[in-house]
Amino acid sequence: MDDERDSNDVNFDIVESQEDNIEQTNHSEVRDYEYSSNERTKKKRGFKGSFISYIAIALVASIFGGLVATYVGPQLFASLGLTDAARVYQAEPINIVTSDDVGTVSAVVKKALPSVVGITTVETQASIFGNLNREGLGSGVIVDSNGYILTNSHVIANGNANNITVLFDNKEQVPAEVLWNDATLDLAIVKVNMTNLPVAELGDSDSLEVGELAVAIGNPLGLEFQRTVTSGIISGLNRSIQIDQANVIEDLIQTDASINSGNSGGPLLNKNGEVIGINTAKIQSAEGLGFSIPINSAKAIIEEVISKGTFETVQMGVTVMDLDEYEARLGIDLGIEGGVVVLKVETNSAADKTGITVGDIIVKMGDDDIDTTLKLKKSLFKYKVGDKTTLSIIRNRVDEKLEIVFTEIK
Repeated sequence: MDDERDSNDVNFDIVESQEDNIEQTNHSEVRDYEYSSNERTKKKRGFKGSFISYIAIALVASIFGGLVATYVGPQLFASLGLTDAARVYQAEPINIVTSDDVGTVSAVVKKALPSVVGITTVETQASIFGNLNREGLGSGVIVDSNGYILTNSHVIANGNANNITVLFDNKEQVPAEVLWNDATLDLAIVKVNMTNLPVAELGDSDSLEVGELAVAIGNPLGLEFQRTVTSGIISGLNRSIQIDQANVIEDLIQTDASINSGNSGGPLLNKNGEVIGINTAKIQSAEGLGFSIPINSAKAIIEEVISKGTFETVQMGVTVMDLDEYEARLGIDLGIEGGVVVLKVETNSAADKTGITVGDIIVKMGDDDIDTTLKLKKSLFKYKVGDKTTLSIIRNRVDEKLEIVFTEIK
């Protein structure tokens, strides 16, 4: 028995028999012990003590978790490059005020449609087979009740069409004559012998903003689609496109309203039904890229043609060259961005009387920046004989301002 007891002592503390220590009473009291390897454990705690312990542990865990989330977490995410991904983006609230007038386009069309016309032309062209008649088709917009119609110059073959017919909203067809056209602006005014015509209201193309409503009316792809209406937005401003090897049209309105062959010369309208542009071109290689000539470019011309029967562009009396081309030819860099260089000044011209000399660089006329010779020419359309404006020039690297009065060259 002693040997057996010693072997058990190796692994366990033996619970002593309590016979020697038990008081002899009417009942026996037995001390309960649990045993484990190497040490004696006390009796299990009661529920109350355990509950307090759990609360303490939970409290410590929550504090520790908060510290980790607040201090350790951001540094860890930053070290892993996850800071931006984890950041919550707080967007500013955007309030969009919408109109419930779902018939805006419909209202625009109702107002403007009677003033939109179709234009057909016949141009005689020489060929190796003899003279051939080429038919053309476009659109136009009535700008005066006495028969004045604004369209594109290329619609009337840049003045070379020998037969022009205007088709009205009431299906009536009337012959027309060309009063004025300019291929650089791609604008023309034709006249029919009629009165009391419905007139389009002209808007302000200088006040346009990208994103505004745009409505185009015209005759795409033939007279079977007369007065087709398309709508979109103003997609861009001050665009330039090259229509052929010799001509570039600048300061155009870009729209995604569908413009196709036959739409040329028709109006581009704003939400008020006012003409803001004359549709002129579409990029053939892409959809949603139409262009319109700002109506403000034509207002002075319309006014003078109606009052005088034609329009004569004022002359400065200078020969100029684009600054970029001038520098390239001479192999120099004047360090000036944009402008035209004066190469020749005609005697007794408006430029001569103003004091402009050869070598001056014209950079601004009135409110118009003059970057190219085309810009200078277009700016001159705004003025009539007797008008005056301010010229900004650079002479010997010094900025100067001169007042020019447009007079007739004799």
